[in-house]
Amino acid sequence: MTLIAIVSALHEELSAIDALLEGRSLQQRGGRSFHRGRLQGHEVLLVLSGIGKVAAASTATLALDAFGAQALLFTGVAGGLTPGVRVGDVVVARELLQHDLDVSPLFPRYVVPSAGRARFAADAVLADALAAAADEVLAQPHPALQRLGIGTVRSHQGLVVSGDRFVSTAVESDALRTALPDALAVEMEGAAVAQVCAAFGRPFAVLRTVSDRADDSAHVDFQRFIAEVAAEYSRDIVAAALRSL
Repeated sequence: MTLIAIVSALHEELSAIDALLEGRSLQQRGGRSFHRGRLQGHEVLLVLSGIGKVAAASTATLALDAFGAQALLFTGVAGGLTPGVRVGDVVVARELLQHDLDVSPLFPRYVVPSAGRARFAADAVLADALAAAADEVLAQPHPALQRLGIGTVRSHQGLVVSGDRFVSTAVESDALRTALPDALAVEMEGAAVAQVCAAFGRPFAVLRTVSDRADDSAHVDFQRFIAEVAAEYSRDIVAAALRSL
């Protein structure tokens, strides 16, 4: 049976999914705790990566190599870049790119030298499942949205960019929009996971809930948003996607 790794950078999101796990076992490897069990009829491996590209890449490598995961889903939060991508929205990545990678003039900006490309495509089947699940979940009212002052939410699909810095000013987000006008959201892990999965030839997909606008605008209470919205979206969307696979 296919083993699917489910990875997140933040404890709150992974713990919400972990609560659904059946028949669990635990193994420690590389300073990380890998929880194995069954979820929605699938054999899954849950693991917290921590924040940043190195943490995500090393975790993905362990999941694929040491544990033999045949596919990987990464779930977490991101900052919205495109004007229509608002707090509370969900983004399913179709492509991922490292916005802070630049080895020019040896290679064009953003290109990963070992891969010869800048953009890594998510697996269509997995991304389709997440997109359909996101639409299903977002169609249901969520009381926490009103409590946090968030209005109507929607899902998006497209380019997500990653880098080892937290983008939180208008100057930074404007620069990203100028350089990468089709980028929907920015985060700190997805493109690193994409590169690792491509090297192993394993399918992957990335799901992100938009927690902020990656600029100087007012933010919702981040910890409340993670606990009351993002973690529940991760749990419900991943579960619905697994049911459909």
